[in-house]
Amino acid sequence: MNTAEFLSIANLISPEKEAIIFEDKRFTYNQLNSRANQLANKLTSWGVGAGDRVGLMQVNCNEVVEAYFACAKVGAIFVPLSFRGRAEEIKHMVNSSESKVVIAGSRYLGLIDDLRSTLNTVEHFVSLEGTGDGWEDYEEALNGQSSDYVDAEVDDDDTTILMFTAGTTGLPKGVMLTFGGVSSYSLSNVTPVDPEQVEKNILTVPLYHVAGMQAVISAIFGMRTLVIQRQFEAESWMELVQNEKVSRAMMVPTMLKMLLEHPNRPNYDLSSLEVLTYGAAAMPKEVIKRAIVELEDTQFINAFGQTEASATITALMPEDHNVKGLSDEEREKKFERLSSIGKPLPGVEIRIVDEDGADVPTGDQGEIIASGPQLMKGYWQQEDATSETIKNGWLFTGDLGYKDDEGYIFLSGRAKDFIKRAGEMISPEEVEQLLMSHASVDEAAIIGIPDETWGERVRAIIVLKQGQETTETDLIEFSRKNLASFKRPESIVFSSEPLPRNPLGKVLKRDLKQMYDQPIED
Repeated sequence: MNTAEFLSIANLISPEKEAIIFEDKRFTYNQLNSRANQLANKLTSWGVGAGDRVGLMQVNCNEVVEAYFACAKVGAIFVPLSFRGRAEEIKHMVNSSESKVVIAGSRYLGLIDDLRSTLNTVEHFVSLEGTGDGWEDYEEALNGQSSDYVDAEVDDDDTTILMFTAGTTGLPKGVMLTFGGVSSYSLSNVTPVDPEQVEKNILTVPLYHVAGMQAVISAIFGMRTLVIQRQFEAESWMELVQNEKVSRAMMVPTMLKMLLEHPNRPNYDLSSLEVLTYGAAAMPKEVIKRAIVELEDTQFINAFGQTEASATITALMPEDHNVKGLSDEEREKKFERLSSIGKPLPGVEIRIVDEDGADVPTGDQGEIIASGPQLMKGYWQQEDATSETIKNGWLFTGDLGYKDDEGYIFLSGRAKDFIKRAGEMISPEEVEQLLMSHASVDEAAIIGIPDETWGERVRAIIVLKQGQETTETDLIEFSRKNLASFKRPESIVFSSEPLPRNPLGKVLKRDLKQMYDQPIED
């Protein structure tokens, strides 16, 4: 199914309902559909058709949504470019995708101008905010174009989004997400609201990430109103939720932590927030426990997925977060389950397998693999990488985990981040969660330090809470009391700066290894 039909149908049913609220601009479904049609017709006039690529580099805004649906309407492939990417990465994304058109915000025109002579396939450079030398103005491109219905016929296996995902080494890989894969998530998991009902979703995660794009497509399918924030800022987020009476949000753990700790939070009425979905990085248990208690009118969902799966593949649902009316024992059991990523979504099958691809017993650790209609088509122009990741219809996620006897799945961490000490495998996430339960610890990251005798040894990088103190000896003793001896940190480094993270809150372990790779002395 062409995802452009989601917008066309919403326009037919609720043309005057607000589709997008972005700063001082508000667009109805009719206006959004008309602008997407105008851009689609302009793309057609530029010779952009089925399978051609259109790159876009900008923070969250209404034009990103328009550009995606315009591309879908002509069967073109939308290529969201990370606005945090280095020049070499942007060059790689544009050239690898052979984009015909590049659309960019004013902040990024200079960067692209510096690369222009190397971007051999780009025929049109379009500025979202005014013109520059060699740049066409976005609004002028729309002016005069027909707003008539545009909707190309596509196959479910045709690519709709080429989303580049950064690896730990080398240049980003392009993930081919298909019309069928992207639409299947909404069709299986999203219930459209009543045409007369208003339900608002606040969008803060970046739209070059799969979570952001899936949030957009799902909201349009559900005929909800998107309240778009350029980039997350806690106080303006609270102001938007209060003023627009936002009912749904998606946050990464660092965003939720910043929200809970903001001194002005009591000044805002967040009672309209019915559902808060979190994911994209490991959620510290103490943060979500605090959120459940302090945002008592809000239901929570832990969504787990990855770019290669188009979006969420498992979820820990609201009932798994609800602790109201429970005894202390039942409440504690629920809190223990907050470490889980839940169970597979409809249409998704999950297995935990060993190195030979055989299912492991309940409770045993293995690699999480997934099957279902959401899986990527493959990596763009990388057949070998595709065959290593998708085998016999199963996506090998690279995440390690286990199932409990009730079918809940628990993450152990990324396979590449696991530490192997004297033949014993150590999950960094287990040690990190334990350290973050210490009263003085704000952030914790575990890395492996190469060692000739042991293979690797365990080092913790710790950021203390403001005004708190502790020592290396205290934390190692705390770990010894709560972990198997081979898992406890053997050295601890205290950092005065927050841990380095990517835009979605994942700790950059490779950066930490470069910064703190000195051998551990006995």
